Amino acid sequence: MQHGADQRRRFLKGAAATLIATVVTPRASAFDLAEPLANGAAAKQAIAEQPVRCVQPFALNQVRLLESDFTRAAATNRRYLQSLPIDRLAHNFRLQAGRTSHATPLGGWEKPECELRGHFSGGHYLSACALAYASEGDEALRTRGDELVAALAACQRPDGYLSAFPASFFDRLSSGQKVWAPFYTIHKIHAGMLDMYRLAGNQQALQVATGIGNWVVRWLNGFSDADMAHMLKTEYGGINDSLYELYAITGNERYRDAAHRFDQAALFDPLASYRDELQGLHANTQIPKIIGAARRYELTGEPRYRRIAEFFWETVTQHRSYATGGSSNDEFWKTGPGDLQGQLGLYSAESCVAYNLLKLTRHVYTWSGDPRAFDYYERTLYNARLGTQDADGMKLYYYPLRPGAAKFYNSPTDSFWCCTGTGAEEFARFNDNIYFHDGEDLYVNLFIPSELNWTQQRVTVRQETRFPREPRTRMTLKLAQPKRFALHLRIPSWVNASAKLHINGQMQEMFASPGSYLSVQREWRDGDRIELDLPMQLHTLPLPGDDSQVAMLYGPLVLAARLGNQGLTHAMQYGGYGTGPEPEPPAQPSPRLAMTTPGNTDWMRIVSAGELRFEATTRQGTLAVAPLNEIYGERYAVYWQNDSDLPPGSD
Repeated sequence: MQHGADQRRRFLKGAAATLIATVVTPRASAFDLAEPLANGAAAKQAIAEQPVRCVQPFALNQVRLLESDFTRAAATNRRYLQSLPIDRLAHNFRLQAGRTSHATPLGGWEKPECELRGHFSGGHYLSACALAYASEGDEALRTRGDELVAALAACQRPDGYLSAFPASFFDRLSSGQKVWAPFYTIHKIHAGMLDMYRLAGNQQALQVATGIGNWVVRWLNGFSDADMAHMLKTEYGGINDSLYELYAITGNERYRDAAHRFDQAALFDPLASYRDELQGLHANTQIPKIIGAARRYELTGEPRYRRIAEFFWETVTQHRSYATGGSSNDEFWKTGPGDLQGQLGLYSAESCVAYNLLKLTRHVYTWSGDPRAFDYYERTLYNARLGTQDADGMKLYYYPLRPGAAKFYNSPTDSFWCCTGTGAEEFARFNDNIYFHDGEDLYVNLFIPSELNWTQQRVTVRQETRFPREPRTRMTLKLAQPKRFALHLRIPSWVNASAKLHINGQMQEMFASPGSYLSVQREWRDGDRIELDLPMQLHTLPLPGDDSQVAMLYGPLVLAARLGNQGLTHAMQYGGYGTGPEPEPPAQPSPRLAMTTPGNTDWMRIVSAGELRFEATTRQGTLAVAPLNEIYGERYAVYWQNDSDLPPGSD
């Protein structure tokens, strides 16, 4: 569509204007999260030939979180991961390999009869352990990850096949028989092993991952492109992405070529031509494929794959997402772009979708350095990710948006949904994506208490803030010696007025528009202090395609009406194998506003900005309001009915 192409060009035509014009030179593509620990000389050379990234991420072990909601959520997640016995995680793999296991089987999607068994126990769990070690230095989880790698390595066949289900599942796939998603599960195991190698230094994990890659290469031999097109209709996760990663580590082109065979023309071709033909597709099935396309672009420099990834990202995040940043309803995109009318369901916004969209945003941002990508990232992080875990580390599958719904969590050992796994990974990597760099210049994109150890430049940045409970952040620099570089501070699009900057207590005469960077280039000295004021305001976002439904935000936070817990039972908030409450809580009408003009926020009152407490005036009376990510154990409503947009005579 021409409209989609124009939108893309406007968004991606270059980094937003900043105070000081900065020439951004593309740099060599970095490995995701951290450099490979060894064995990657050939891959480094291959990647160095394709300088596609404008900005680079920092390795996870260079950024340490300071006390905040994020550290507390990460600690809760680690406690849950530590509670799962290794023998139970390895049980199905051992049985499949013909080995003895007396462990109690896990339930849900990991029970011995489930066709997805192994996706969490041999995949997500390893990735989460590796991420927790790289992010927090959690030696206990690294040890548990090492133990599980060794246990699974003992179950790997000589030809490289490793799974908790038999290889006959792939025979069913190739013959057109019904099978759930075998490559999806193999991808999770493959990615878990690669993460244990890249992030936790486990050499055995690389050997296992290489064996899996070799098995995939051999399995693909003999299938025609037509055969592949038919098999790719079955969800295959991001196996293309993990194969590209294995190529990046080893430099062996056979893995790159195997990954290329998972190109799905029915999905990729329209996107490469800037056409959104996503209606009717299962949402989360598609996003890992696009992440694989993004990785191919970074490794080969082929512009087609950048077009695919960027246009997909733009159309989904700008035209198919709710105010929370989440997307999908009943796991599908049921409507066209820009039309979410009637899509506020009990099973809307699958959590995996938000997780994968954040991963894709990271790729897209590094190619352009456009700060507006982090407007989406920040909003999704706070509203579609941070609030998806309870006090015991249980995770959401869906983020319900139907008025009167409540959050519904997994059980400790009888669920293991896909979103249990992606949540375990997400909550182990909250220190990622706060800071980026391009050579000697530094970018600050998120306002999360943290400390960056920029070893390459001998610079430490300590960011202290109570954001979003206060509209500012403070940074202190520690330098071995004075150093000149540019500090790019993201000014979010939600900023109320001109962001104010103080350096060492002195007000700076500087200005940057919302949705851009405020860039300061100077010689920085040890002990320099930066304070950035970020005025926050109430603002509304209509539901795409239905202006009568509006969400209210305070800065990046989506606010929700608190509707109480009357009638809520444990079974309506926690489950086992099933992914929804039983019985389902009855739907309630959206809170209705008196006649108000579009964009008007007078009906919402800030009771205490520091405590994030609000009140809304509705036709039903005054309602207490809180950030959506802070609501637990009660019903809520995210969207409000604006009566000014109802047809005349409507009630």
